[in-house]
Amino acid sequence: MRVSTRLSDSIHILAFLQIYRGKVPLTSENIAGSVETSPVVVRRLMSALRKGGLIETVLGFADPRLARPADEISLYDIYLAVEGPDRHLFAIDEKTAPECIVGGNIQATLAEYYQQAETAAQAKLAGISLQDVLDSILVKQAQKEAQQRKENSQ
Repeated sequence: MRVSTRLSDSIHILAFLQIYRGKVPLTSENIAGSVETSPVVVRRLMSALRKGGLIETVLGFADPRLARPADEISLYDIYLAVEGPDRHLFAIDEKTAPECIVGGNIQATLAEYYQQAETAAQAKLAGISLQDVLDSILVKQAQKEAQQRKENSQ
């Protein structure tokens, strides 16, 4: 089973919009180059982000922008926009043998634990803002540039 990258790609897109605002045209082609996906995927994700109230776009203009400040957008907000409130992190196999001790009880048992894990993940994502991600990206880039300067001066 393939794990969805919609959340990480959407965070990537939002970070790109903020970091490159005014520096490059914010076209789906430019964004797709950074995400290493197709412009169609970027447009689909941006549509979900727009419907989720996280970005504002104007038809025909490559100037998408955040709908509210980055410190007011949590990673959970982004998750809800692109995955929806009914998407679960874990799936339980519903086809097990009910006459078996394990098969007859595994779904209810895992449902409890999976719900606890999902609640913890949701709380963690809700506590991390897009601004936190942006700050981390910029710090990591500054560290790379400092290391590169150090290597070049040796």
